[in-house]
Amino acid sequence: MDDAESLPPQLTIDGAIATLEFCRPREANRVAPDDLDVLHRHLDAVEQGAALRVLVIRGRGRHFSAGYTIQALAGGSGRSSGGDGFERLVNRVEDLNLVTIAAINGGVFGGSTDLALACDFRIGVPAAQMQMPAARLGLHYYARGLQRFASRLGLNHAKELFLTARRIDAQRMLAIGYLTELVDAGALDSRVRELAETIGALAPLAVCGIKRALNEIARGALDVQGVRERAARSIASEDLREGIRAWQEKREPRFVGR
Repeated sequence: MDDAESLPPQLTIDGAIATLEFCRPREANRVAPDDLDVLHRHLDAVEQGAALRVLVIRGRGRHFSAGYTIQALAGGSGRSSGGDGFERLVNRVEDLNLVTIAAINGGVFGGSTDLALACDFRIGVPAAQMQMPAARLGLHYYARGLQRFASRLGLNHAKELFLTARRIDAQRMLAIGYLTELVDAGALDSRVRELAETIGALAPLAVCGIKRALNEIARGALDVQGVRERAARSIASEDLREGIRAWQEKREPRFVGR
């Protein structure tokens, strides 16, 4: 694909790793209203892929994404979104059973700062920068997005980003915990791949269950009974038996997700 092309988000699958790419580089990979349905269809495909373990989200060109189209926000709706379509998309990304990695190759702005924050890991490069301009636009942000910023970054950093609307660079993004890691630009793809493969080699029942519980804890909504049920499933699973055998035999385990 040429960098000048403007296309809906694309999904590719390579073994246990799916990659969702924003493909509007001329528009800083903004998310248009029509993209929401496309993105949900891609997430449907990811959730139905029994062999998939990790979803990587990235942008083509010099930016990760400029967020949801401002003009659509002004209208208060987005085609079939009912006005809250982008929020529902981001919440769905956070709730995926796969582990998610945002490969932040450049600018991440507006709602896409929340989309990346909804991912489990954010790997950035020195050219990365971010800005949450909601207050500058006159927009009161949605509840779960505010919750993500406050719970993941801390109240003071959330206030810094929302109440000043200022742009920060990659070093500051790392310092406040927005970036999980900062790597050289040339190492971004290999580091994301290495992390995805590391996660993909772990027991999926345990990984997905623990991820869900940690996210629930972060937003003060832990389903204790759900944790007990998932823990019981893991204890009865083939994966636990395989993990113990592999540990005893000093070899890499071969998990099947059941």
